[in-house]
This record gives sequence, C-alpha cells and structure tokens, in this order.
Amino acid sequence: MSTPTASGAQRAPWRATVLTLFPEMFPGPLGFSLSGQALNTGIWSLSARNIRDYGLGKHKVVDDHPAGGGPGMVMRCDVVAAAIDDARKVESEVPLIYMSPRGTPLTQAIVRDLAAGPGVMVLAGRFEGVDQRVLEARHAQEISIGDYVLSGGELAAMVLIDACVRLLPGVVGAESSLAEESFEDGLLEYPHYTRPREWEGRTIPEVLLSGDHKRIAEWRQAERIRVTRERRPDLLAKAGKS
Repeated sequence: MSTPTASGAQRAPWRATVLTLFPEMFPGPLGFSLSGQALNTGIWSLSARNIRDYGLGKHKVVDDHPAGGGPGMVMRCDVVAAAIDDARKVESEVPLIYMSPRGTPLTQAIVRDLAAGPGVMVLAGRFEGVDQRVLEARHAQEISIGDYVLSGGELAAMVLIDACVRLLPGVVGAESSLAEESFEDGLLEYPHYTRPREWEGRTIPEVLLSGDHKRIAEWRQAERIRVTRERRPDLLAKAGKS
C-alpha cells in the first residue's frame, strides 16, 4: 500500500526494521495511538528480526567476554553482521542506526531527514554493547536519545521510530500543527489551555479568549521565547535569537 504525498504522488510505506534480541517487545507502544493507526493503515511497516537466530552453536550464542578484560559481555561482530546482512537482502537502501548513549544526540532535524527517506534499520544492542568492528564495517550511524543508559536499545529504537512516524504524511490529522511544535524552529512550544475557563483559581490567559488572532500569535511567540530562555537557553544561542 502507498500513501499520497503533498504533490499527489504515491509514496511507498516508510519501513522500520529492528534488529533485536527481544523481537516480542515490538510493536509495543508503537502499536497504539497515531503510530498504531498508521501501522494498521499501511502508512509505515515494522519488522522486528531476532539477532539470536544468527547465534552460534546449539545454544545460539550471541555474545562473548570483552577483549582486554572487564565486566559484562559484548555482542559478537560475526553474529551481528550476519543479522544485518540478512536484513539487507530485503532492505538495501535504508540507513543503519545503532542506538547508543555515546552516539550523536537525536534532534528534530535528524528525525525530519530520516522521515523523508525510505525508512530505517535500527540495531538495538544489549549487554555492554556491540563489537566496534561490525559498526565500522557496516557503516552504522550511532544515535543517542539522551545522556543516560538503558538496559538495551529497544526503548531507544521505539523513541526514534515514533518520532519519525508522526512526521509521515497522513499520520497527524492537522499537519500544520507540526510547524509549531518544540524544536521545529529552534524554540520550545508555548503553553496550552482548554476548558474549563477557571480551574482551582487559575484562569486561561485573557488574550487567548479575545478572538484577536494577531494578538494570540504574538502572545504565543513571546511565550515560546520565554519558555525557551528559562528552560533551554542553549537553543536560543544556537538559533541566534535575542
């Protein structure tokens, strides 16, 4: 199934392939809400492939002790390479991404680029990580979702995929709302309000009830700058905003 683009042309479904030791974790949260609806209607597709299928010997071993000693185990390069190469027989064009706390921080700009492409192949590591040689040999791009460590890359893979899927044409009902979200122009989003008009002594700002669209737009932009200055001044510096 294909979906129409803004120009009216048909776009093939965006494809996500996850290489993991726990394929049963998918689709997980990706099967609900916007991403789940889009998955069911064929806007995007998901394949979770079990790395252990390529493990060695009777017990399908996928890891070994780290060279040079130290705690934990490391996923073997030959096993991971076999999983990647087999997946490449189906997905030869999508970028390979390894979710890693030492990777490039995930940004909305990266998400936009990935969402505009044919899809992604995501390697979800476990244990102490993956043998560096396979990352280099298979040209994996390392991406981090934050300065913290998870038990494995599966949750990080879900974050990356969800961020991409919601940008696909037809996923978000009012696509114009995407333009005002956090990070789209270097600013955080403005505060939101809805009924009731007063709640626990707190009222909706009067300007939002004025019906004056120009004043509302100015207030929202001023709030975006205020919130960004208070919470993420680094974003203002990057954007060159005073």
